[in-house]
Amino acid sequence: MTDKMVLHWSPRSPYVRKVLVVAHEVGVADRLAHVRTIVGGTVPHLELMTENPLGKIPTLRTPDRGILYDSLVIAEYLNDLGGGRLFPAGGAAHMTALRWQALGSGMLDISLLRLGERLRPADKQSAPHQALWEGKIRACIPALEAEADALVAAPFNIGHVAIGVALCYLDFRYAVEAWRDGHPKLAAWHLGFCARPSVVATEFAEG
Repeated sequence: MTDKMVLHWSPRSPYVRKVLVVAHEVGVADRLAHVRTIVGGTVPHLELMTENPLGKIPTLRTPDRGILYDSLVIAEYLNDLGGGRLFPAGGAAHMTALRWQALGSGMLDISLLRLGERLRPADKQSAPHQALWEGKIRACIPALEAEADALVAAPFNIGHVAIGVALCYLDFRYAVEAWRDGHPKLAAWHLGFCARPSVVATEFAEG
């Protein structure tokens, strides 16, 4: 039995990037075989749906041919496989890491909703929805600025991964909004995040 895992993957997916950052951080990235998989839009990926009925990426096939999906589930699996410490064992540190993870992932959810709406024909786009989603992202950035000292102080964990990737995705898709303006502590933390080898190795790309 091979120990290679098969990851349904796209260079544009922030959820995939979360998984890949974790894989690099815990030393199992070389055990992943990438399968370029295009999902989204209105055409279902029927082959992928035989493994993940939701038809979403990332989807991971494990060495024993088990199937895992959802970026958090895959991240925890890879963390355990690599003997990592990206999920604090318990107590306040555990809950803070999970809360940060939820915030970062929620920002990604909103950012992708915004992107999908932006790609609809102009006469079908919903201005109220766009305003709602933009307002939520605008609320997240100062909230993170207020927690920047805590982000710096805490050992690197899954919460840092989710928040860091969410901010990278804002740079990738919404750079014109300049989230760094007025948020120097968060910008400084993110600069360090982007310098990590795991982040450099997993940059977003079109295609």
